This record gives sequence, C-alpha cells and structure tokens, in this order.
Amino acid sequence: MPPRQFFQTISPSDDGVPGKRRLIAALLAVPGLVPALAHAQLSGAAAQPEQLDGPWSLRLAPQLEDHPNASGQHPATFVLGDSTTGTVDTDLAVKGAGELRQGSNVVKGDALHYDQDTDMANAYGNVTVVQNGTTFSGPEAHLKVEANEGFMPAPKYHFTLTGGSGSAARADLLDSERSVLTTGTYTACHCSTNPAWYIKGSEFDFDTGSDEGVAHNAVLFFQDVPIFASPWLSFPLSGDRRSGLLPPTFSVSSTNGYEISLPYYFNIAPNRDFTFTPEIISKRGVFLQGNYRYLSTNYSGSITGTFLPDDAITKTNRYALFIQHNQNFGNGFGGYVYYNKVSDNTYPSDLSSPANQFLNGTQTLYQQEAGLTYNNGPWSVLGRYQHWQTVESSTPPYGREPQLNVKYAKYNVGGFDYGMEADYSRFRITEDNATEGDRVVFNPYVSYSLMGPGYFVTPKVQWHFASYNLSNIGPAGTTFGSPVGTPKSFTESIPTFSFDTGLVFDRSVHLFGQDYIQTLEPRLYYVYTPYRNQQFAPLFDTAESDFGLAEIFTPNTFVGNDRIADANRLTAALTTRFIDPASGDERARFVIAQQYYFQDQRVTLNSGESTSQATHSDLIAGAALKIGAGFASETAFQYNADSNQLTKASIGFGYSPGTSRVLNVAYRYTRANTTLDFQPINQVLISAQWPFSHRVYAVGRFNYDLNGHRIVDGLVGMQYDADCWVLGVGLQRYANGLNTSGTPNSSTRFLAQLTLKGLSNVDNGLVAAFRTAVPGYTQLPAQSPPDSRFTDYQ
Repeated sequence: MPPRQFFQTISPSDDGVPGKRRLIAALLAVPGLVPALAHAQLSGAAAQPEQLDGPWSLRLAPQLEDHPNASGQHPATFVLGDSTTGTVDTDLAVKGAGELRQGSNVVKGDALHYDQDTDMANAYGNVTVVQNGTTFSGPEAHLKVEANEGFMPAPKYHFTLTGGSGSAARADLLDSERSVLTTGTYTACHCSTNPAWYIKGSEFDFDTGSDEGVAHNAVLFFQDVPIFASPWLSFPLSGDRRSGLLPPTFSVSSTNGYEISLPYYFNIAPNRDFTFTPEIISKRGVFLQGNYRYLSTNYSGSITGTFLPDDAITKTNRYALFIQHNQNFGNGFGGYVYYNKVSDNTYPSDLSSPANQFLNGTQTLYQQEAGLTYNNGPWSVLGRYQHWQTVESSTPPYGREPQLNVKYAKYNVGGFDYGMEADYSRFRITEDNATEGDRVVFNPYVSYSLMGPGYFVTPKVQWHFASYNLSNIGPAGTTFGSPVGTPKSFTESIPTFSFDTGLVFDRSVHLFGQDYIQTLEPRLYYVYTPYRNQQFAPLFDTAESDFGLAEIFTPNTFVGNDRIADANRLTAALTTRFIDPASGDERARFVIAQQYYFQDQRVTLNSGESTSQATHSDLIAGAALKIGAGFASETAFQYNADSNQLTKASIGFGYSPGTSRVLNVAYRYTRANTTLDFQPINQVLISAQWPFSHRVYAVGRFNYDLNGHRIVDGLVGMQYDADCWVLGVGLQRYANGLNTSGTPNSSTRFLAQLTLKGLSNVDNGLVAAFRTAVPGYTQLPAQSPPDSRFTDYQ
C-alpha cells in the first residue's frame, strides 16, 4: 500500500505571529518509521531518560539520540511550509518557510520543490542545508536528499563538529562527508566576519569523515596579509594529526644568523609519524633534519638525523644521528638502544638546537649504549654495552664495554630485609694511556627492622667485595693514571655496620586560626666502616657525594664502587612538621641535622689529599612552607660553626595565585672549593609568567652571577593570546661552552612563533623554552572545543 498524504494545522505559527497557519505534509518512505535526530553526548546514568510520573507516563530525555535505520529501510521524509501544492506520491511544492527533513538531513528555503520518485529537492531563497552537522547556506540548492549529493551556488558553510567555516563560489556535495568547494575560503576562527586568519584557494576538498581538508593554489592570510602560499595544502579540520606542511619557524642567532625552517609532517599511521624539516641558516647553508617516531604495545622509539652539506664556515659536511629504542619482550625481559653521534667537536655549540628545543647550555657527551634487562620479583638484571663520544674541552667518562649487573632484594621476611648486588664491568676510555681494566663487585646486605607506634629501630650489616684486573696502568700524576706500584690484580673486602633509629611524637595545635597536627621526629643514624687502603683502586665510576639532608643518612660519602669511606660517625637530626588534619597536606616542615665524627676519615678520592677533619660536620638546616594563596618556600643552609662561615645556602620562594600567574625568586650560594676551581657560586635567579592584560603575558628568567657581574643565562619573552591565534617572541642568552682562553662563552638567540588555532599547534622551541625556564609555567589554552552538531539545531 503506497504511503498516504495527510495534513495538519498548527496555530499560532512557529514564528509566534497569531493568525498565520502552516501546513504540514509528510511523505513516509517507510510507513511507521520516524527516526529521532540526535548526537550522543552523555553516557552512563546521565544519559538515561527520567520518568516523570507513573510507569505509563512520558519520560524526560536528557539528550537527543541517534537511531539508525535497519538494513534495507529508508528514513521518513517530512516536508513543512506555509502553503503546499503537488501530486500525491509524486512531488510536492512548498512556498513560505519551506522545510524538508529526512533522517539527519535538513533542507530549508523560501520555496521548495521535492520529487519523491527521484528524491530530488530544489530549494530557492535563503536556503540552508544541514548534513550530519555540516551547514551550507546560500541562495539556492539542488540535491538528492538521501544520497547527500548535489550542488549550491555561492554558499557559506560551517562544520559544527570541528568549528571550521568559510564561503565559496560553488559547493558540490558528494556524499554525507565529502564536498568540493570552488574559489573559496576556510578558517577555524569562531567568528562570523573578519576572521584573523583564513586560507583562500581555487578549490577545497573536504572530507569530514577522515577529518581532512585540501586547498589547491592556496594562500594563507593573517590579518589580511598573505604569509604563505602553496599549490597544494593539506590541513586537519580539527586538532587531530594530519600530513601536510607545518607553519614555518623563524629565529635569529648570534652563532648562525637567520634561521628559517619549513617542516613537513607525514602522518604515516596513528602510531607512526615522520617530520622532515629543511632549514636555511644564513651563515652556513641548508640544514636538513628528519625525525621518525613510532609506538607499539611492545616497543617505542625515535630516530633523528641531521645533515648540513658543505658548511660555509667550516667547509665540511656536518651531521648528527640520534636513535632511541625501548623494547618489551615479555615475561620480564626488555631491551633498549641509545645511539647518539655528532660529526665534529663544535657541532654541539653550532648546530645542536633541534627544531623542538631551545638551547640551554652545551651537550658535550653523547651516549652510545645498548642493553638487555630482566625484572621479575626480587630479581633485577642488566646487561649492556656503553660507550661515550666526548667532544674537546670535556673530560671523557669511562665506558662499560660490557657490563653485567644483577640485583636481588627481599623485604620483610620475618622482619628481615636482605639482598645483594653483583656486577662485572670492563671499563674502557677514549683517553690515551689511561688506566683500564675489569672489575667484579659483590655487595650483600641484611637488615632487621623493629617498628611500632611512634618508633623504629633498624640495624644493618653490608659487605663490599671488589676484584680488579687491570689491562693497562696509566702513569702516576695524570688524570686517568694510577699510583706508582699499582698491581694489575688485587681485591678489596670492606664491611659496614649501620644503626638507624627514630621517634615520632605528634600533638594537635591551633596556629593563626587553623588547626594542625604537629610532629616532632628525632632521629639518630650511626655508621661504622673500618679503614681499608684503597689507593690502588682506579676511579672508574666514583666521585664524592654531595653533602645534604639525603646524603647524611647514607653509609658512604662516595658514590660508586671504587671507594668505600671508613667511618665512625653519628648523624643526629630533628624534624618537625605541621600537617592539615582535614586533607593530610603537609603545610610546613623544619629540619636540623649534623654529623659527629669519632675519628678522622682516612680514605680520600685521590691519593695525597688531606684527611684531617673537625669533630663534627657542618650544620644543615632546612625549611619548607606552603601557607596558602599560592605561596610556597624552600630554604636550606649549610653552616660551619668552627670557622663561622656559611658553606652553602639555597633560598627559594614561589608565588602562583592562579593560572598563568607564577613568580619564582631564588638565591644560591656555595663557598669556593677545589671542586669549583676556587670560584664561588653566588647567584640570584628570578623567573616569572604574568599577564599584563587579558591577552598579553610576559615570561622571563634571569640568572645573575653576583661575583662575576654577568648574566649566566637569561630569557625574556611575551605571548599574545587572541581568540584564534597566539603570537610569542623570546630572546635568550645561554651558555655555549668555553672559548680558547677557557672562560665561559655565551650566545644569544631570538625566536618567534605564530600559532593559528585550529590550523597548527607546532612548537618551534619557544614554548619548550618557557616551560624549562619558568617552574610552574602554564601553556596558553588552545581554541575552545567545538560544539555538538546539535548546537543551534536547525
């Protein structure tokens, strides 16, 4: 039975004018099927309809929902208008506020004609076509409704799901997702007129299904000024990754002059991509860089290569290769490869600024390492081959060629903790005539902890066994040499006993109108290690540890396995904390600690060093505060009471009352010593991000040396955040190694970055520099997320 036509009168009309009547005609392509148009936005209980009354009452739905047609069925077609004429089951003409609805498709116009046999709709006057969230508006439209196929002259369009919009001389609709626009424009700015940026092209190919747009003979305009042109330009319709040209980057460096790059991004797969960046360096030539990234459930990594043919300054070919790979083999097994190599010694200072980094000092060591790992329960195993490339004026470290390290640890077995570390390493170095050889280490330990309410006691016994087999012995008095008479093979055996105990008291206090839990935590830590002569052991991986609150509760004053300090000392510390009882947040902490020596330490890092010391160490005091309103402070002092001198000091304050508002002030002081070549550290550091206005944000960092009266490093920048674009500029002064006289060398770099929201979100190094320079820096927000396709529902 063919569908029948019926009419219904509605008064008043939809526009609220009394006395005006509209006729409603419905052509039901499938009798009884009336789909509801919706787009799911909620989930769970929030998406369930709410029953208003009894079981047979109406229900209030919180959102529209999609109900797709079953296979073989066609959506119902509704036609509305002020007046209608036509032939039953053939065609229908509507005048006055004409409207046709079929599934998720809507066609509106002052006049409308619909042919049921061909499913062809022709609309004239103020026409609006809505297809799956995409809106086209123009003087007329001709299309097959269910197939979403047709054309419109002089349309304006808007992608509700992605926020893009524009206009064209003609739009050809290919299906529900694809369209071709001739002689048009595109922008992602959320404004109806005068967008800040837009693309003008002879043709646009849009595919909302694959979230891609392609502009032919395209010109990118910013503030009506052309800034980029391309015969073919691909771009995403949303923030998702898409292959295509990225915005060009520009910087000025005192080392290289002008640097202009134009990256091209290849979106190979959701888990793989490649970025190729040709860059023109005015003082050197064309610098090429490629970066390949990959990610899988079992492995991940990246490969970056650079090449500068025939450097105009050095007259050589220059290159670098950086490989990073991590692999999970399953069952606790893993592996990795880190390979980094540069062509020459001055590459770090001249060219070591990848497109996504801002220079911060000079990298002088390049790691070349591959290893296998195993972690399962108490076992941890590492086997690796490690080598270093070291540039001139840098001290090379020893490589492990190879190393096998095995660790075993068990906890709380009847109250006991026990374990061991076994290590074999063959140490090699790039320095000529240096001490090299093999070392085997075995370090077992056992401890027993007694813990109760308000106290703990932990005695611990550990042993250090080391065996050396030297293949080469360097001459005495050199950096990598050994004392006269050093044997090629020798062993060491050194025991250590430690005793750690502490108490915890707490009470409720009321300070400054706030309730707190205050703790008082005294702690004693005793270490005894007998003296063993270790002057023949080379310094393969060992150095003096720092002296701070973390290090004073460790048994060895050295890091590494080539020196075990003899000790007979006691560390005493007192800590008090103020804790918010409601949240458990620690609002304040104060600590004071000192070591007491019962005999002088005789083991030193190098032979000939003085071993005399006072009966006690420097006094260490520290405080950390969080007093609300975004204010925090950390302070630490190291004071020598015998000489009445301040050895170290670190004072820091941070204030962050809101987003994109942060101010940091710090002072660092270290008295001159042999490690610092008798040059003290006396620096003031200030960093901040702060808004000048609703849209202008200032970013800055200054690290000033009070002794040398110079800026160690500095950064001054500004960001302007508009509705659909962000402009940032930055000027940085950074350390760039040492000059020929051995004094610190500095360089200056200028960087500018324009981000067009909705088109590009690539960082050429400016945002990374701001984030590194200013602790607490907040990146400016991206464009607001697009609306649902049912926003301003037609």
